[in-house]
Amino acid sequence: MEKVKFKEMKKGSKEDYLLLDKLEKKFIEGTADRILKTLQGLTSSLVGYQINRLEHSLQTATRALKENASDEMIVAALLHDIGDELAPNNHAEFAAAIIKPYVSEKTTWIIEKHGIFQMYYYAHHLGFNKNERDKYKGHKYFKATAEFCENWDQMSFNPNFNSLSLKEFEPYVRKIFNRTPYSN
Repeated sequence: MEKVKFKEMKKGSKEDYLLLDKLEKKFIEGTADRILKTLQGLTSSLVGYQINRLEHSLQTATRALKENASDEMIVAALLHDIGDELAPNNHAEFAAAIIKPYVSEKTTWIIEKHGIFQMYYYAHHLGFNKNERDKYKGHKYFKATAEFCENWDQMSFNPNFNSLSLKEFEPYVRKIFNRTPYSN
């Protein structure tokens, strides 16, 4: 495999950076494959629930699909908790960063804030403010984020729910991650 000649970025030549640009573009083409592989690994994270994180993600995305959500919202629902393993304290922001180049500002905001909005259902049991999301009241995506949590996320922990498989969502993931990135 070709490699750059530099050992310090400031000493790189135009040829070095053209090579890296070509290799990076090829790497980016595999993003959907890496996303799907990461989702497959969500079978062993966050124990204690009646279902694993992959099944939770599949349930959330299945609900979005059944309600005729946009393709990007279906993928966002599928990926909304993908950060649980690597970024458990800011998993929502992590997931939003992954999808941000490929989806609208609205979809990114919903995923970025869903963790705070989800607190509405449990924070008071742990001595925290369940209405933490209210600091965003009046924001143009407040209602959409509350609806994401109410209609799809908070109710997707059911071991008897009939989810679609990850394979069935693969075309949606490929469609979104093969888009030309937005200039957010």
